[in-house]
Amino acid sequence: MTIKQSEVEIADTALERGYVEPVVPSRLTGKTVAVVGSGPAGLAAAQQLTRAGHTVAVYERDDRVGGLLRYGIPDFKMEKHLVDFRIEQMEAEGTRFYPSTEIGADITWAALRESYDAVVVATGAMVPRDLPVPGRSLGGIHFAMDYLVQSNKAVVSDEVPDQIRADGKHVVILGGGDTGADCIGTAHRHGAKSVTTLAIGKELPRERPGHEPWPMDPRIFEMSSAHEEGGEVQWLASTVEFSGDENGNVRALKVAETEYREDGSRGPKPGTEREIPADLVFLALGFTGAEQETLDSQVGMEFTSRGAVGRTEDYQTNVEGIFTVGDAGRGASLVVWAIAEGRAAASKVDEYLEGSTRLPYPVKPSDRAISLT
Repeated sequence: MTIKQSEVEIADTALERGYVEPVVPSRLTGKTVAVVGSGPAGLAAAQQLTRAGHTVAVYERDDRVGGLLRYGIPDFKMEKHLVDFRIEQMEAEGTRFYPSTEIGADITWAALRESYDAVVVATGAMVPRDLPVPGRSLGGIHFAMDYLVQSNKAVVSDEVPDQIRADGKHVVILGGGDTGADCIGTAHRHGAKSVTTLAIGKELPRERPGHEPWPMDPRIFEMSSAHEEGGEVQWLASTVEFSGDENGNVRALKVAETEYREDGSRGPKPGTEREIPADLVFLALGFTGAEQETLDSQVGMEFTSRGAVGRTEDYQTNVEGIFTVGDAGRGASLVVWAIAEGRAAASKVDEYLEGSTRLPYPVKPSDRAISLT
């Protein structure tokens, strides 16, 4: 099916021909909304709320607006002029942006809530999952997102002191998701000597298995453009420890074959250890949830057992007038889910402020993302 490509072509043609124009609200409600985070969820919520007539301010702690779209996704997957176009459209509609402003530090969450009629938390799920094995403190071992953010800043000619570079190095990536694939493509563009991805689980099929027919969501290995550019994927590889050189930098990984045990757990199989050369290691093991410290201490926000901001089916948190949307409340997920939730949450914020809403409500939070009654 070519549905995706057809949609891309329609959207690109609409942009090229100038069909996508600002939608300025016909009236202002006099109500104010603060959106914290300018990723896909925050931008989607802010645009809907602005079009509903509310005065919306978007706060972003980075120096540029766009969140994950700006700094988390490499240009070879999404060119940033598309983000710039959407921001310019939103500014023309009336949305206000405040980059380089960290809520919780520059402005407290409590002060923000007092200053606005409603607040939308769209800060994402930015706490990375670590790998506490021997040698973790060696130099050259980094969280994947640190590498990608620096690379994206360098692409736009920002000065990046001590930038993490893969030039001429043996690169090993732990984790086989989208973030890991982005590291593969970026390392190739830096001129890495070799790129190896280690996956702890069993090798997934490249085509839909017979026991998972359409419309089921099949468990398959999704080949990205980065994988097609090169590199090796090793399956059933459990990291045992990192080995270092005399300067305190990583030089190799000791891995073992992953063993599936009778109790349902899995781990390294004794006697199968081997070493893989590594000058640079990226941990792309997913994320454990939203950053909690200031939300908890400043407004008493509740969180789920998965580390997400707790919320009801109406996207409301336990704090009156504060809503949460996207990865912050759902857990790390896809951009399309973030956009859908942003639009849905906007309708609930509008209803909260006005008593009713004409905005669409396209999606409810997933059951696993709801913790409040």
